Amino acid sequence: MRLTKNLLALVVLAIGALWSLQGIGVVGGSFMTGQSRWLYIGLAAMLVGLAGLVWANRPRG
Repeated sequence: MRLTKNLLALVVLAIGALWSLQGIGVVGGSFMTGQSRWLYIGLAAMLVGLAGLVWANRPRG
């Protein structure tokens, strides 16, 4: 179960990073390219992914 939580959190983190890069225009080929709204949405998704990693790896006890 811990592996699944980590993988899900990493996927959310990666998608957030992609959206952020598209928002600032580094990654092209999408309607999101160059739109700063996607930078902020991507950053929020990355924070959710990081929080998921912390939650998945918190000490049990």
